[in-house]
Amino acid sequence: MTTISRTKSASQSRLSSVPIPKTADPAEPGRDCPLCPRLVEFRESIRVREPGWHNAPVRSFGDRNAALLIVGLAPGLQGANRTGRPFTGDYAGDLLYATLIAFGFAKGIYQARPDDGLTLIDCRISNAVRCVPPQNKPLPIEIRTCRQFLSATFAEMPRLRAIVALGRVAHDSTVKALDLRAAAAPFSHGAVHEVGTVKFYDSYHCSRYNTNTGVLTPAMFESVFAKVRADLG
Repeated sequence: MTTISRTKSASQSRLSSVPIPKTADPAEPGRDCPLCPRLVEFRESIRVREPGWHNAPVRSFGDRNAALLIVGLAPGLQGANRTGRPFTGDYAGDLLYATLIAFGFAKGIYQARPDDGLTLIDCRISNAVRCVPPQNKPLPIEIRTCRQFLSATFAEMPRLRAIVALGRVAHDSTVKALDLRAAAAPFSHGAVHEVGTVKFYDSYHCSRYNTNTGVLTPAMFESVFAKVRADLG
Protein backbone atom coordinates (compact mmCIF):
# COMPACT_ATOMS: atom_id res chain seq x y z
CA MET A 1 0.00 0.00 0.00
CA THR A 2 1.30 3.45 -0.89
CA THR A 3 1.50 5.95 1.93
CA ILE A 4 1.45 9.61 0.94
CA SER A 5 2.38 12.29 3.44
CA ARG A 6 2.27 15.99 2.71
CA THR A 7 4.20 18.76 4.39
CA LYS A 8 4.61 22.47 3.90
CA SER A 9 7.86 22.72 5.86
CA ALA A 10 9.98 22.69 2.70
CA SER A 11 9.48 23.71 -0.89
CA GLN A 12 11.46 24.21 -4.05
CA SER A 13 12.39 27.69 -2.83
CA ARG A 14 13.50 26.17 0.49
CA LEU A 15 15.78 23.80 -1.42
CA SER A 16 17.38 26.75 -3.17
CA SER A 17 18.19 28.48 0.12
CA VAL A 18 20.20 25.65 1.67
CA PRO A 19 23.54 27.09 2.90
CA ILE A 20 26.34 26.12 0.55
CA PRO A 21 29.91 25.62 1.81
CA LYS A 22 32.65 27.70 0.23
CA THR A 23 34.37 25.13 -1.97
CA ALA A 24 35.11 24.93 -5.68
CA ASP A 25 32.05 22.68 -6.06
CA PRO A 26 29.77 22.99 -3.02
CA ALA A 27 27.93 19.77 -3.88
CA GLU A 28 31.09 17.65 -4.12
CA PRO A 29 33.87 17.12 -1.54
CA GLY A 30 37.40 17.30 -2.90
CA ARG A 31 39.45 14.20 -3.60
CA ASP A 32 41.28 14.54 -0.27
CA CYS A 33 38.35 15.80 1.79
CA PRO A 34 39.59 16.00 5.42
CA LEU A 35 36.25 16.38 7.21
CA CYS A 36 35.82 12.87 8.67
CA PRO A 37 39.05 11.58 10.27
CA ARG A 38 37.94 7.95 10.48
CA LEU A 39 36.93 7.91 6.80
CA VAL A 40 40.17 9.64 5.82
CA GLU A 41 42.20 7.00 7.66
CA PHE A 42 40.24 4.19 6.02
CA ARG A 43 40.53 5.82 2.58
CA GLU A 44 44.29 6.18 2.97
CA SER A 45 44.69 2.55 4.01
CA ILE A 46 42.82 1.37 0.91
CA ARG A 47 44.90 3.66 -1.31
CA VAL A 48 48.00 1.87 -0.06
CA ARG A 49 46.45 -1.57 -0.53
CA GLU A 50 44.72 -0.89 -3.87
CA PRO A 51 46.45 2.06 -5.57
CA GLY A 52 44.58 1.49 -8.85
CA TRP A 53 41.16 2.07 -7.31
CA HIS A 54 39.29 5.38 -7.16
CA ASN A 55 39.62 5.61 -3.35
CA ALA A 56 38.14 9.10 -2.99
CA PRO A 57 34.76 10.75 -2.44
CA VAL A 58 32.43 9.58 -5.20
CA ARG A 59 30.79 12.34 -7.23
CA SER A 60 27.13 12.34 -8.15
CA PHE A 61 26.38 10.69 -11.51
CA GLY A 62 24.01 12.34 -13.97
CA ASP A 63 22.79 15.74 -15.12
CA ARG A 64 22.12 18.54 -12.61
CA ASN A 65 18.99 19.36 -14.65
CA ALA A 66 17.47 15.94 -14.01
CA ALA A 67 14.01 15.70 -12.46
CA LEU A 68 14.85 12.55 -10.45
CA LEU A 69 17.55 12.18 -7.80
CA ILE A 70 18.34 8.81 -6.23
CA VAL A 71 20.07 8.94 -2.84
CA GLY A 72 22.00 5.91 -1.65
CA LEU A 73 23.86 5.22 1.59
CA ALA A 74 27.59 5.42 0.74
CA PRO A 75 30.06 4.02 -1.81
CA GLY A 76 30.65 0.29 -1.51
CA LEU A 77 34.27 -0.74 -0.92
CA GLN A 78 34.57 -2.81 -4.09
CA GLY A 79 31.79 -0.96 -5.90
CA ALA A 80 31.81 2.82 -6.25
CA ASN A 81 34.94 3.24 -4.12
CA ARG A 82 36.75 1.07 -6.64
CA THR A 83 35.19 2.35 -9.84
CA GLY A 84 34.39 5.97 -9.00
CA ARG A 85 30.76 5.85 -10.19
CA PRO A 86 27.81 5.42 -7.81
CA PHE A 87 26.44 1.86 -7.57
CA THR A 88 28.95 0.56 -10.10
CA GLY A 89 30.78 -2.69 -9.51
CA ASP A 90 28.65 -4.42 -6.87
CA TYR A 91 25.34 -6.26 -6.67
CA ALA A 92 23.33 -3.19 -5.68
CA GLY A 93 24.25 -1.62 -9.01
CA ASP A 94 23.10 -4.71 -10.93
CA LEU A 95 19.56 -4.30 -9.59
CA LEU A 96 19.48 -0.50 -9.63
CA TYR A 97 20.69 0.01 -13.18
CA ALA A 98 18.57 -2.82 -14.58
CA THR A 99 15.54 -1.15 -12.99
CA LEU A 100 16.47 2.30 -14.27
CA ILE A 101 16.85 0.95 -17.80
CA ALA A 102 13.52 -0.87 -17.54
CA PHE A 103 11.69 2.33 -16.60
CA GLY A 104 13.44 4.63 -19.06
CA PHE A 105 15.70 6.43 -16.58
CA ALA A 106 18.85 5.03 -18.19
CA LYS A 107 19.98 3.67 -21.53
CA GLY A 108 22.80 1.44 -22.69
CA ILE A 109 24.19 -1.76 -21.24
CA TYR A 110 25.35 -1.79 -17.64
CA GLN A 111 28.68 -3.62 -17.45
CA ALA A 112 29.72 -2.67 -13.91
CA ARG A 113 32.43 -0.25 -14.98
CA PRO A 114 32.39 3.54 -15.44
CA ASP A 115 33.35 3.39 -19.13
CA ASP A 116 30.52 1.03 -20.14
CA GLY A 117 28.70 3.84 -21.97
CA LEU A 118 25.57 3.67 -19.82
CA THR A 119 23.87 7.07 -19.51
CA LEU A 120 21.11 8.34 -17.27
CA ILE A 121 17.94 9.96 -18.64
CA ASP A 122 16.46 12.78 -16.54
CA CYS A 123 17.99 11.02 -13.54
CA ARG A 124 20.90 11.58 -11.17
CA ILE A 125 22.44 9.33 -8.50
CA SER A 126 24.21 10.42 -5.33
CA ASN A 127 24.90 9.21 -1.79
CA ALA A 128 24.20 10.49 1.71
CA VAL A 129 27.87 9.85 2.54
CA ARG A 130 30.38 10.33 -0.26
CA CYS A 131 33.33 8.29 1.10
CA VAL A 132 33.41 4.56 1.73
CA PRO A 133 32.96 3.76 5.45
CA PRO A 134 34.43 0.70 7.19
CA GLN A 135 31.98 -2.22 7.05
CA ASN A 136 29.63 0.03 5.05
CA LYS A 137 28.52 1.68 8.31
CA PRO A 138 29.04 5.43 8.56
CA LEU A 139 28.88 6.96 12.01
CA PRO A 140 26.14 9.49 12.82
CA ILE A 141 28.68 12.33 12.93
CA GLU A 142 29.96 11.34 9.47
CA ILE A 143 26.44 11.31 8.04
CA ARG A 144 25.81 14.70 9.61
CA THR A 145 29.10 16.16 8.36
CA CYS A 146 28.53 14.98 4.80
CA ARG A 147 24.96 16.26 4.71
CA GLN A 148 26.16 19.68 3.54
CA PHE A 149 27.00 18.09 0.18
CA LEU A 150 23.62 16.40 -0.07
CA SER A 151 21.87 19.69 0.72
CA ALA A 152 23.94 21.46 -1.93
CA THR A 153 23.08 18.71 -4.42
CA PHE A 154 19.37 19.36 -3.87
CA ALA A 155 19.92 23.11 -4.20
CA GLU A 156 21.76 22.88 -7.52
CA MET A 157 19.00 20.87 -9.25
CA PRO A 158 16.49 23.44 -10.60
CA ARG A 159 14.15 20.82 -12.12
CA LEU A 160 14.11 18.45 -9.16
CA ARG A 161 10.67 16.83 -8.82
CA ALA A 162 11.38 13.40 -7.34
CA ILE A 163 13.80 11.96 -4.79
CA VAL A 164 14.14 8.23 -4.15
CA ALA A 165 15.89 7.38 -0.88
CA LEU A 166 17.40 3.90 -0.80
CA GLY A 167 17.34 2.69 2.79
CA ARG A 168 16.83 4.21 6.21
CA VAL A 169 20.10 6.16 6.39
CA ALA A 170 19.49 7.83 3.04
CA HIS A 171 15.90 8.54 4.07
CA ASP A 172 16.87 10.10 7.41
CA SER A 173 19.61 12.24 5.92
CA THR A 174 17.27 13.42 3.15
CA VAL A 175 14.62 14.32 5.71
CA LYS A 176 17.13 16.46 7.60
CA ALA A 177 18.54 18.01 4.41
CA LEU A 178 15.00 19.01 3.42
CA ASP A 179 14.43 20.48 6.90
CA LEU A 180 11.50 18.17 7.59
CA ARG A 181 10.28 16.82 10.90
CA ALA A 182 10.95 13.09 11.09
CA ALA A 183 7.37 12.48 12.18
CA ALA A 184 6.09 14.21 9.05
CA ALA A 185 7.88 11.75 6.75
CA PRO A 186 8.29 8.33 8.41
CA PHE A 187 10.32 5.71 6.55
CA SER A 188 8.40 2.86 4.98
CA HIS A 189 9.11 0.96 1.79
CA GLY A 190 6.85 2.34 -0.92
CA ALA A 191 5.91 5.47 1.04
CA VAL A 192 5.60 8.76 -0.84
CA HIS A 193 6.03 12.11 0.91
CA GLU A 194 5.10 15.38 -0.77
CA VAL A 195 7.53 18.21 -0.03
CA GLY A 196 6.30 21.30 -1.82
CA THR A 197 6.72 20.56 -5.52
CA VAL A 198 8.92 17.53 -4.86
CA LYS A 199 7.79 13.94 -4.19
CA PHE A 200 10.05 11.93 -1.92
CA TYR A 201 9.85 8.12 -2.28
CA ASP A 202 11.18 5.47 0.10
CA SER A 203 12.65 2.09 -0.79
CA TYR A 204 14.58 -0.53 1.06
CA HIS A 205 18.19 -0.45 -0.08
CA CYS A 206 18.94 -2.68 -3.07
CA SER A 207 21.83 -4.43 -1.30
CA ARG A 208 22.66 -8.09 -1.74
CA TYR A 209 21.83 -8.69 1.92
CA ASN A 210 18.32 -7.27 1.56
CA THR A 211 17.58 -9.22 -1.60
CA ASN A 212 19.11 -12.46 -0.33
CA THR A 213 17.04 -12.31 2.85
CA GLY A 214 13.83 -11.37 1.05
CA VAL A 215 13.55 -7.96 2.69
CA LEU A 216 13.50 -6.53 -0.84
CA THR A 217 12.47 -8.36 -4.00
CA PRO A 218 13.00 -7.07 -7.55
CA ALA A 219 9.24 -6.66 -7.86
CA MET A 220 9.13 -4.51 -4.71
CA PHE A 221 11.96 -2.37 -6.00
CA GLU A 222 10.40 -2.00 -9.42
CA SER A 223 7.11 -0.92 -7.86
CA VAL A 224 8.80 2.18 -6.42
CA PHE A 225 10.19 3.23 -9.79
CA ALA A 226 6.88 2.47 -11.48
CA LYS A 227 5.32 5.11 -9.20
CA VAL A 228 8.08 7.57 -10.00
CA ARG A 229 7.67 7.00 -13.73
CA ALA A 230 3.90 7.41 -13.51
CA ASP A 231 4.25 10.65 -11.54
CA LEU A 232 6.94 12.16 -13.76
CA GLY A 233 5.24 11.03 -16.96
